[in-house]
Amino acid sequence: MKRILLFVLTNVAVMAVLLITTRLFGVDRYLTANGLNMTALAGFSLIIGFGGATISLLMSKMMAKMSMGVRIINQPQTADEAWIVQTVQQFAEKAGIGMPEVGIYDGAPNAFATGAFKNSALVAVSTGLLQGMTREEVEAVIGHEVAHVANGDMVTMTLIQGVMNTFVVFLSRVIGYAVDSFLRRGDSNSSGPGIGYMVTTIVLDIVLGFAAAIVVAWFSRQREFRADAGAAQLMGRKQPMINALARLGGMTPGELPKTMQAMGIAGGLGKLFSTHPPMEERIAALQKL
Repeated sequence: MKRILLFVLTNVAVMAVLLITTRLFGVDRYLTANGLNMTALAGFSLIIGFGGATISLLMSKMMAKMSMGVRIINQPQTADEAWIVQTVQQFAEKAGIGMPEVGIYDGAPNAFATGAFKNSALVAVSTGLLQGMTREEVEAVIGHEVAHVANGDMVTMTLIQGVMNTFVVFLSRVIGYAVDSFLRRGDSNSSGPGIGYMVTTIVLDIVLGFAAAIVVAWFSRQREFRADAGAAQLMGRKQPMINALARLGGMTPGELPKTMQAMGIAGGLGKLFSTHPPMEERIAALQKL
């Protein structure tokens, strides 16, 4: 609940900073005189900025179960299932969080954690991970996912995404209105935003959206280093996590839906847009602990 409150307060603070900045430089007076209501735009940006991200977070467990075909282990049917549940429970107790739901899904080697609240999260592993790794390595991967939950990474990443969305929506429309007003200066017959506003806003939504994605991906990569270290701490030694990362480096990881990529064990392509650092960097960071 504290992280949800922090999420909302941070977005409000972002909007306050944007409004104060535009007023200090007189931008709001110029734009308001030309028909732009800065207060209304701030409220609109706030709603768009974290509204969708919040809904996505609250629905994350349900969407993960549906999209990945996760089978929740309510009553373990095999020794492996019993071991997975027991491992998650032990790590959850060590991390001081509530017992997550535990699930298995069919697919290539990967695992993920999701959920809006750290005391009612979901930790799921793939059949490919169970078949391609030793128990000690799987245990390290599970520790990594539990560390994500304990660190509150799901809420943190949603917070960062919401802040970036707010900046994109607000700035693209402020700049779009300024460009439109400049292009139509002297035209006393015009009313409402024109083509300059619409084109500029669309272009900036795309350009700033890419820039925001780079920032979000950078934060996600830092969270991976922290989760790796968390797994080593939960296990009491770092070598199992190092071994797990080394083995994953030689595998083709299973693809996760975009909304869950940041919480998986292996990430996507492209340095700037990747939610996970290269395996070599993660192993090197662990070796330095």
